[in-house]
Amino acid sequence: MSIRKYKKTEVNKLIKIWYEGSVIAHDFIEKDFWKSQQKDMEGKYLPMSETYVICNEIEVVGFVSMIDDYLAALFIDVEHQGEGYGKRLLNFIKERRKKIQLKVYKKNRNAVNFYMRNGLIIEEELIDKQTDEEEFLMEWLGV
Repeated sequence: MSIRKYKKTEVNKLIKIWYEGSVIAHDFIEKDFWKSQQKDMEGKYLPMSETYVICNEIEVVGFVSMIDDYLAALFIDVEHQGEGYGKRLLNFIKERRKKIQLKVYKKNRNAVNFYMRNGLIIEEELIDKQTDEEEFLMEWLGV
């Protein structure tokens, strides 16, 4: 298992991981919304982020994207969820930051529980303007 900066040639793989993960984890949001966001992921969000991939012996299985201290994305291929890759990526970022903030949909209980198990706390409840869904602003402060 290795973690490294992503390569531009891997963009399609990252978008596939993001899209499939988003559709499954956010079944309360129309699938078309996620489809409509794919071009922005490729042309806007990934290029503006500091992005790292995690690989098993064969392929990229997940990624994390940071914008300063904001965790903009943490996605693991649906075939490899529950294998510890997400925790490894989160710990990798914790080693490089004093503070991490993120937003997560309130209905995405698996993600909320994952972040709470890994030391993040809910700071605030918000409404996502794009989807009108409730979300949590979560934060981790390093020692």
